[in-house]
This record gives sequence, C-alpha cells and structure tokens, in this order.
Amino acid sequence: MKRIVLGLAFGCMFGVSNARDLGQWEAGDPAIREWYQALMQPDNPAVSCCGEADAYWADEIHVRDGKTYATITDDRPDEPRRRPHVDVGTEIEIPNHKLKWDKSNPTGHGILFLSRGGYVYCYVQPGGV
Repeated sequence: MKRIVLGLAFGCMFGVSNARDLGQWEAGDPAIREWYQALMQPDNPAVSCCGEADAYWADEIHVRDGKTYATITDDRPDEPRRRPHVDVGTEIEIPNHKLKWDKSNPTGHGILFLSRGGYVYCYVQPGGV
C-alpha cells in the first residue's frame, strides 16, 4: 500500500513539473533558454526572476521624479505563455532593488518579470549582448 501511495505522489510531482512547461523552451534558442533559467532576483539572489512565461518585453525605460519606469512593448500573444494580458504602452514602476544590471541580455529586449498580481520580480535592461 505504501508503494502505491508513494508512486502516486511521485507521479503527481512529475505531472506538476510537466504542466508548468508551457512549451516556451522547446522552439527557442538554447542559449536564451539558459539565460532565462539562470536569472535571479537582484535583491534575493537565491530566488529566480521566474521564466519566460512571466516575462514581458519592456524596451522603453525612463526615470521620472527619481523613480524608474518601464513601458510594456510586448505585442506577442499571451495565451501560449499563459500570462495575464498587459496592454502595450502600460507603464510600470520598477523599484530600484528590482533593477538587474549584473547580467547581459541576449534577447534584444528589456525584460520585465511580473507576477499575476503585478508584482515586479526583476527588470533586465536591453542590450549587453
């Protein structure tokens, strides 16, 4: 009986892992995939910035009244990424402790990582390829 329960629990763990793979890694450049997977939050280096499914292109960045803002420029469809829609042109304040300056960015875009509730995990500036 213990083996059956352990087998089911083990199988569920793999089911959850596979369910989180939205296919975003399969067709992409392996170097970019590795870059996404290696990004850690600047204020908590033991925690991931999340992944491509939480990422929005935000190529415009500016400072106003001492605060940093990034503007969403991502017009890719949200459904394949299973992410909430954020309109192009939406301006998001980036807390200073979420600005990531220690990694180059091979994507060609500024990348803003957001939670479903709009919490900023990280912002990686464009460039540094």
